[in-house]
Amino acid sequence: MAEVSWLSEYKQQQAGSGVAGFSALSWSAGLEDEDQGWQERALCAETDPEAFFPEKGGSTREAKKICTGCEVKVECLEYALGNDERFGIWGGLSERERRRLRRRAV
Repeated sequence: MAEVSWLSEYKQQQAGSGVAGFSALSWSAGLEDEDQGWQERALCAETDPEAFFPEKGGSTREAKKICTGCEVKVECLEYALGNDERFGIWGGLSERERRRLRRRAV
């Protein structure tokens, strides 16, 4: 699947902020099970999952802080976008932030 323009722009912004490998990846709709090895390397796998799924109106600060240092942030965001994840923090973005990215694509 071709990369959509809003994700390309987001990747460029992130690359400028020092996230390694962002520009080299392409977005795909849905990842196969064998492509999900990134989940084992994710920093969130070593922390309390409740931080990534806060109650409505709860703080996302802790989860986003963890995401900033995660080496698989890009893969995580691609997974969330490709699988239309509606809840939680994925790739350092909240549900609302991912919705904004999607709106830019239209």
